[in-house]
Amino acid sequence: MHETEHYVGLMSGTSLDGIDAVLAGIGPTGQPRLLRSHYLPYIDSLRAQLLALHTPQPDEIHLTAIAANQLARLYADAVKGLLDGIAPGTVRAIGCHGQTLRHRPADGYTLQIGNAALLAELTGITVVADFRSRDIAAGGQGAPLVPAFHARALRHPGAHRVIANIGGIANITDLPANGPVRGWDTGPGNMLLDAWIKRHRGAQYDRDGAWAAGGSVDPALLDLLTQHAYLKQPPPKSAGREQFNLDWLDATLSRLGRAIDPADVQTTLLEFTAASLADAVKRECGGTQELYVCGGGAHNGALMGRIGALLPAVKVGATTTLGIDPDWVEALAFAWLARQTLHHEPGNLPGVTGARGERILGAIYPA
Repeated sequence: MHETEHYVGLMSGTSLDGIDAVLAGIGPTGQPRLLRSHYLPYIDSLRAQLLALHTPQPDEIHLTAIAANQLARLYADAVKGLLDGIAPGTVRAIGCHGQTLRHRPADGYTLQIGNAALLAELTGITVVADFRSRDIAAGGQGAPLVPAFHARALRHPGAHRVIANIGGIANITDLPANGPVRGWDTGPGNMLLDAWIKRHRGAQYDRDGAWAAGGSVDPALLDLLTQHAYLKQPPPKSAGREQFNLDWLDATLSRLGRAIDPADVQTTLLEFTAASLADAVKRECGGTQELYVCGGGAHNGALMGRIGALLPAVKVGATTTLGIDPDWVEALAFAWLARQTLHHEPGNLPGVTGARGERILGAIYPA
């Protein structure tokens, strides 16, 4: 029987805001326990560089490699801030998601950067990274991967739950009391909301949805947004900046053929996020009793209110109710996924990603 092991989980998502770091204790059953957490924000220049790398540009291979090195050093700083007095030798591994620059499962590849070899060198801790590629090699979407963790940590034997992770992209995990676990990206989370307020107000995000709460939904714009082809695809499916970005929003606004107050656009984008998530729950997760939100969207009171209004028969709250702070669920998931890798246990759910079967995920960079 193994004793409790310690793992670090690092998550930097599509919101491009910074690094979530957690220290997890994981016992013989694989049930994780959050011990410590730490957040390290991106500096504006790095955020701009990473955002630029989402589209093709001259010398992008070199620029991507330099950004990966910079990320590795930031990841190492995050680990140092997290451990603060705890010897690195007591940590079995770091699970590092990396920063996604391309996610193209239809073309057979995905790219998350962060130079895991350099991270292992800087921390003296074994690093597990590149979790998505093996699932894609097996015919899957490579994402979302967090539903496997949700099923391990948050499933309830007597209630039909849905866990909604609202980061840059929103995804849901369907956890019926009995039956298969399913999960997929429902569409945009905070990505468009953050980009729009950054353009018009210079803020990184709409705190508590206050700007959106002051506008009005434009029904014609909402109708155009909800015509996005991704929303009509059946799961399994995954999305990213390739599908939902400012260029697409600008093109949609052009199709509308008239000007809209920027605040009303923000309100409509919030409604789009809430409605695309709620529609997925109603269409695919019949009988849902409880929905718990994690990720940055859990702090957006206006967004939480709209999700609750669109799902009146469902108890809607944050994962705080289940004992896990919504800010740390994803990072905790990658600590758990690193544990799965080192224990030679699968980290994917074929019913979620569409892979041909369960696979051991990740590439290992020994300390």
